[in-house]
Parts: sequence; structure tokens; C-alpha cells
Amino acid sequence: MNIAPAILALQADMRRWRRQIHQYPETAFEETATARLIAEQLQQAGIKVHQGLAKTGIVGILRRGNSSDSIALRADMDALFIQEQNRFEHASRHNGKMHACGHDGHSAMLLGAAHYLASHGRFNGTVYFIFQPAEECRAGAHQMISEGLFEQFPAQRVFGMHNFPDIPVGHFAVKAGPMMASFDCFEISLCGQATHAAMPHLGNDVLVAAAHLITQLQTIVSRQIDPADAAVVSVTQIHGGNTWNALPDSAVIRGTFRCLKDSVRAQLEQGINHLAQSVAHGFRVHADVFFNPENSGYPVTINSPDETASAIRAATEVAGAVCVNTAPTPSMGAEDFAFMLQQKPGCYIWIGNGSSEGGCLLHNPNYDFNDEILPFGVAYWVRLVENELPE
Repeated sequence: MNIAPAILALQADMRRWRRQIHQYPETAFEETATARLIAEQLQQAGIKVHQGLAKTGIVGILRRGNSSDSIALRADMDALFIQEQNRFEHASRHNGKMHACGHDGHSAMLLGAAHYLASHGRFNGTVYFIFQPAEECRAGAHQMISEGLFEQFPAQRVFGMHNFPDIPVGHFAVKAGPMMASFDCFEISLCGQATHAAMPHLGNDVLVAAAHLITQLQTIVSRQIDPADAAVVSVTQIHGGNTWNALPDSAVIRGTFRCLKDSVRAQLEQGINHLAQSVAHGFRVHADVFFNPENSGYPVTINSPDETASAIRAATEVAGAVCVNTAPTPSMGAEDFAFMLQQKPGCYIWIGNGSSEGGCLLHNPNYDFNDEILPFGVAYWVRLVENELPE
């Protein structure tokens, strides 16, 4: 492994930052303490700091030499609404919130890279360190962009990184083209006629309609989408009724759909709406369908070819070619870094977090970021910057 001694020397600090962020997790657009820690550390490194984009977003600006070339590196910093089950010392102290996706580690690695580049970096140009809020379902990247992220900080290319369980420590995975799926939500509200449970013929049962609709929604992928195209429709919530002996007049179904092509994304939306209306009509109830009631949905995360080649080069220089998977299977998980890739050419890479044994899976209450990979992430960022902005 090709990791500079000065990067290894940062590991204790990065572990401390990471565990402090983990211990005090903050969810979308409320990352005030996290942002304060990040801003303080950037300023200590002598890096200019801009605060306030998307409420809690941070951008560090580091310039060297006289080149007009620029690059942006992005880390997410929000936590999830999950009750942590770990019992180690740095476990979450905020009830019902935890860093179950490793954004604490992503922020620590980018901070480590900022410190190293500020004191040891050999590059010519400008590096923008983007610390983004609200990646989890609230489209913080979209919010930063709409508030002028790339007008104020006109990076020519943008790069992101995410840890991935069951990729070994010291390994990376990346490919050009679709890397992660789109993400959309749906809410179907069914309205019927309430009645006594002993007299169902006098009403219109929304719960039976909901049960049939949930089953029918699974036929969209299995019978309407080309088997060669990846897609998934998942119902994640159903709400209806509040007593034992009455059929309710309404029920709500919520879920998500994901895919790797915009054309399939449109098919899924049309299929959900069509089935909701058809099933509702068959059961003589009314259906209202809402898509993405909380945000605009996430597009497919698509890596551009040249920037992917740059990412592969940097990862290979750090880990060796045998430790860089250049043909990973795209994930059906989603990532709002996709919005940034719609604005700028760039690349999103996975860094191995090691084994998922013991429930160390993303979005799992037993997850924890692996501190052993911190130097690998910093080394990747540093090689990427020095390759892209040569002296």
C-alpha cells in the first residue's frame, strides 16, 4: 500500500473526529455541531471556510500556485433516524439517531485529506472540500446546488466516495456509467366507505384493496420491465384502521422504486399510477397517487468516463491494481451525489469497509465505520488531487 507517513500520522486525529461525530449524530439540515467541528478543523489547517449553503453545508477552499484548474471533493455528514444498538464508548448519545451509513467516516477522511493537502500537498490549482448535509432522503446536494454551489465554487470536476461493507479493507470499486440507482418515493391514499366489520357489504373495504394493490405492484418489475434492466419496487409502509370491529374509510401505502435508466424510471412511475387507479376502481374505492412528496427524487448516479479513469488511477496508486475492482455490479441503493454529477463531470467510488459480520451493514443499528480505512481514504483523495492538479 502506498500511504505517506504524514497521512498515517493523522489517523489518531481522524479517529477522534470520526467518533465525536458518531457519538453526537445529527440528521438532515440540523448538522450544526458537526458543521462547527468541521469548520474549526479546516480553519486550524489554514483553509478558507464558507458556511451556510443548505443551512449547514461547509465548503473549504484551498489554493496553490497559479493554475485556474479546480477540483471538488465531497463528503456527506448527516445521520439517520435509527436507534443504535452498539454498546461501545462512542455509541450515539442522541436517542433515535445514529451514523448507520458511515457519513461520520466520510467527513473524517475528507478532513484528513484537507489537513494533509494544506501542509504537504503538491498541486497547482484550487481544491474545494464540500461537506454536504441531508444526503439521506432529503436531497441536500440538490439544495446546495440550487443555492449556488457551483456558481460560487466553480469546480471543473467533482468526486465523491462512500464506504462499502464486504469490500475488503484496502480495496476500492468503481466503474464508468451507472454506479447507483435512482430513488423515488410514492404514496397511495385509498378512500372508501367505512362500515361495521360484521357488515362489510355495506361499505367499500380499503384494506382489502390495499392488500391486493401491494401484491399487484410487484408485477411491474416482474411483468412490465425488460428482465435485462435492473429495477425494484418496494412497499415499506401501510397505515389504516384504528379499532377491532370497524372497517376504516382510508388507508395509505408508501414505498420506493429504483432503477438504473431514466426510461425505466418513467415506466415504473406510470405502472404504479396505473395499477393504483385500476385496483381502486375494481374495489370501488378512490385512489390518489403522490410521487416524491418530500423531495424531487434522486437521479441515477452516473460516472463520467474520463473522471472514472482518474479515480481508477488514484486508487491503483494507493492500493495496487489487484485491489481495485473496475467492474462492480451497480448498487440499487441511491445517492444524492448524482445531482452533482448532473452538473459536473465526476466520479463516485466505493472504499472497502471490511466484513459486515455482526450486523455491520449500511442502515443497520449495529453498523460502525471501520477506522482502519481512514488512511486509505485520505491517500486516495490526495493522489486524486495531485494527479488532477499537477505542479
